[in-house]
Amino acid sequence: MYTWIRTFIAIAALAVVGIVATTSASRGFEIAGASNDMPANPQIVGIEKWLNSEPLTLQQTRGKVVLVDFWTYSCVNCLNTLPYVKDWDQKYRNQGLTVIGVHTPEYPFERSPKNVSAAVSRLGIRYPVALDNQNATWNAFNNQYWPAVYLFDKQGRIVYSHFGEGDYSKTEAKIRELLAQAN
Repeated sequence: MYTWIRTFIAIAALAVVGIVATTSASRGFEIAGASNDMPANPQIVGIEKWLNSEPLTLQQTRGKVVLVDFWTYSCVNCLNTLPYVKDWDQKYRNQGLTVIGVHTPEYPFERSPKNVSAAVSRLGIRYPVALDNQNATWNAFNNQYWPAVYLFDKQGRIVYSHFGEGDYSKTEAKIRELLAQAN
């Protein structure tokens, strides 16, 4: 009897935590410009493997607008943002946008390069994806969320970030604004 009650309470508590986490993650929020706890010049570091690209550095992308998308393939919120990120890559790649997916795993099975590669293929992702299995890039950005989008201007400065789902038109407007700026 007591085991049943404890199990019920544990399941109910997990359900409440899941609902709160999903609700707050799905709302998302955005910080215009760099926040106080964001490094001035974060780098992509500690990458185990690159998919769809040779290794990249942010220094190599100077002169382009860069969108860095922190995601993981089993995160529902990440999967919900993916169509927008893929669309921006397709629409703006030839205009100077570089999209870099940083796959930072939440669960052990997401650390497998084979699993990530299969997901990238299945999901139709064509832009570079960095496998951040040790959370080195995640930590370099002081990131705390899946999904998280960071936009860099052509001079390599973070000028926009958004965490969670939503505000897609605002993010796309910022991409267009940055692409229109002269070097």
